[in-house]
Amino acid sequence: MINIAIIDYGSGNLRSAVKAFEHTVKDLNTKVSVNITENSSDLDKATHIVLPGVGAFGDCINAINNLIDMREALDKAVIRDGKPFLGICVGMQLLAKIGKEYGSHKGLGWLNSEVVPIDTLGSKIKIPHMGWNNLMISNRHPIFEGIPNKSHAYFVHSYHMTCKNEKNVIATVDYGSQVVAAVGKENIVGLQFHPEKSQTIGLKCIQNFISWRP
Repeated sequence: MINIAIIDYGSGNLRSAVKAFEHTVKDLNTKVSVNITENSSDLDKATHIVLPGVGAFGDCINAINNLIDMREALDKAVIRDGKPFLGICVGMQLLAKIGKEYGSHKGLGWLNSEVVPIDTLGSKIKIPHMGWNNLMISNRHPIFEGIPNKSHAYFVHSYHMTCKNEKNVIATVDYGSQVVAAVGKENIVGLQFHPEKSQTIGLKCIQNFISWRP
């Protein structure tokens, strides 16, 4: 039995993410439950954990910290127990040590990275990065199983992650400069793009995550 816990901390894309997961599990032969939770104790029962996210880095990490015992439960479930974890958009950015959006804010610190403004290197490309872009898959990861390089994914963001360890970067996109689109480390994976808005490719990423056994 696969038990997916999607953490509810007031994120704007929660419902669309949940619907995408519920749609995906209908096509799987394995019994899967998808649960929305703001209770830290539910992470003990979960086999997979999902952290969605829309909004400013500081607001999102503060909302997680304000859920009773959630920060400690996340560290236990993901870092100590090694449960598969997926961060989506700002949920991926929160993996960083520091987020520099409207000040400097401490993240979960699971990746040696920072979240900084997208640098378009002086080009006239508009910020935010919004719309479809081609994924350049640099390190093959189970989240991209069956997904061709240069597949289209849907993005909405003005900040992105910079990783000290290049091995943590598993996909980028070209948006004036190389922008990190996905990261991975052991049982942790993050997608800067929105799988729930990325049609077939996004649903395949969700299916791959559900099937993932790090």
